[in-house]
Parts: sequence; C-alpha cells; structure tokens
Amino acid sequence: QVQLVESGGGSVQAGGSLRLSCAASGRTSGTYAMGWFRQAPGKEREFVATFSWNGASAYYADSVKGRFTISSDNAKNTLYLQMDSLKPEDTAVYYCAARLRYSLYYTPGNYNYWGQGTQVTVSS
Repeated sequence: QVQLVESGGGSVQAGGSLRLSCAASGRTSGTYAMGWFRQAPGKEREFVATFSWNGASAYYADSVKGRFTISSDNAKNTLYLQMDSLKPEDTAVYYCAARLRYSLYYTPGNYNYWGQGTQVTVSS
C-alpha cells in the first residue's frame, strides 16, 4: 500500500502562485511513477503533470505547460507542483497519484493510489 497526502492548496488571485506538496509513505519503492491530476466541479478528472519512470522527463497538460513545474525530493518521498501565473480556470481539487506499472500516464484509471486532494481556488 502507498499513502499519499497532499498539502499547499488555497485561494489566490489570478496571476498568483501556489506550491502543492504530496508526501508519500508505505511501499513507495514499488511505485513506477507519480503525477498530478485535477478535477473541477462538474468536470472529469484530468491529467496535469508527471515524470517519466526514471525521472528524466516531465510531461504536462497543454493547459498548464510553461506555468506549472513538477519536481520531487526523493529523500523526502515528496512530489511537488509549483503553479505560477494561475488562472481562474485552474480552480479545481488537485490530486496526487501513483501508478505501479508502465501505462498511459495521462489516464486516471491507470493510477493505483490517490491522495485525498487539496482545493485550489483562483479568483479573477
């Protein structure tokens, strides 16, 4: 089992920044990759960002490319999402997720473990 706990959400004005954290615990050594998703009210959960399995590459949704940066601190088993130039359309609950095997990284159903989510609200 892998436990994921997100933090760092909040309310900001458009153009502001937030940094989300995801602390992983449990059998993290068996994790293939981790990523960030988000879900706005009335919408499906969507992919935001992830690393390749070896951490050499990062992948982003087109809607956040150039504004969001994914990073990690392996010593702390923590994943981060730096969000800059926030827009009202970024308002959503943000989830950290982990998958155990190679699969399409942008599909929520391919992830095995999820955090409880953290709310991000961006006002205009």
